[in-house]
Amino acid sequence: MKTLLIRAEDKNRWERRAPVVPADLEKILSDTGAKAFVEKSDKRFFSEDQFTAAGAVGCEGMADGDVIIGVKEIPLEKLLADKTYLFFSHTIKGQSDNMPLLQKIIDSGSTLIDYEKITDEKGRRLIYFGPYAGDAGAIDILSLMGEQWADRGIDTPFAAVRRAHQYDSVEAAREHLTDIGRQILRDGLPAELSPFTVGILGYGNVSGGAQQIFDCLPTERITVDEINAFVSEGRGNRHTVYVTVFKEKDLVKPVAAGAAFDLQDYFNHPERYESRFEQFLPSITLLVNAVYWDKRYPRFVTWEGLKRLNETTRTRKLSGIADITCDTFGSIECNVKSTDSDMPAYRVDPVTGTTQDGHLGEGIVLLAVDNLPCELPKDSSAFFSKQLKPFVPGLLAADYHSTLEASGLPPEIQKAVIVYNGKLTRTYEYLDAHLKKR
Repeated sequence: MKTLLIRAEDKNRWERRAPVVPADLEKILSDTGAKAFVEKSDKRFFSEDQFTAAGAVGCEGMADGDVIIGVKEIPLEKLLADKTYLFFSHTIKGQSDNMPLLQKIIDSGSTLIDYEKITDEKGRRLIYFGPYAGDAGAIDILSLMGEQWADRGIDTPFAAVRRAHQYDSVEAAREHLTDIGRQILRDGLPAELSPFTVGILGYGNVSGGAQQIFDCLPTERITVDEINAFVSEGRGNRHTVYVTVFKEKDLVKPVAAGAAFDLQDYFNHPERYESRFEQFLPSITLLVNAVYWDKRYPRFVTWEGLKRLNETTRTRKLSGIADITCDTFGSIECNVKSTDSDMPAYRVDPVTGTTQDGHLGEGIVLLAVDNLPCELPKDSSAFFSKQLKPFVPGLLAADYHSTLEASGLPPEIQKAVIVYNGKLTRTYEYLDAHLKKR
């Protein structure tokens, strides 16, 4: 039986999550008889005492662990030889910044397993922070906009919304927002912001998290087909927040004239499609992006589109963008850099195509925190740990000296093995080309 080590996160000062929480660790150790270590951390939400009470031993460094589990990337200088690592490596797209990390794991003869690729037979992810990125993103954009509007002399109840990390839990945030919702019902929102519309791109777990936050307010769903007429004709009232959820068919259309949208064709051949989303930008107050994207797919918001928006509307309605997916230079082209919770947003000038740090002043506020679930460390860790727990015994019992197929690793885990004993596995051999580009 291998030893387990929970590493101390060091991505930034905001990363306070743990991949396994003490209560789940206690159950794992009871069921397996394995030994566990917890690397000392002065910022992890769950204390060392909580982990030692669950049966772990505190340690400095990662040498004591055979299977090392964490959340974010591990600094190169901390990687050790002949270990099994499980974390979000951010390498599967060939991300250039993390190719040195991938090479170091290969050179060390270690094994790398990425949570992002642990999937079921239908390709659905099994271990993720899911709704908490959406929760935090929705809370933060309301908080930022409340402050920005107040700075511009527009009084809204959103000025009272705190940042996600300032709430003890999602439930505490929802209770506060529900109180704010009652205020909106009673007093309404400013006329210059009405109808107050929220466009949410995507309908998965992240979108669901954002939607549950907005639904603390008095909301009404408006379909994609009616949103433009709804706004241009001045429908709605000041006591309601209007939410529109966009699916793939609403975001893109086939390039070929007369061709019908086909979801699977879009996934397989995104080059056959182009964005159709720009037509909706004039009708949206806050835009929330919760759609997976890579460079094969069309962009939804472009610099040129924002410039046209500014030129063709007398008063630009679009005030803020929460790019929860946070692919820089990606589906939201004006997302030119990711941020952290110290300064979560910057302002976009659609005319000049430039950005300015901070969320106060003129421009479209862009929230671009690339690690939003860390703002809700208690809830997001517990959610994540519950999903990971069933797989940990298999990770500890596996025979890493055998072939991958004969190792005894659960099949869902095997699909996520990027490097096995120092070699790229067959599924991920395409990364060799990215390694050679370094």
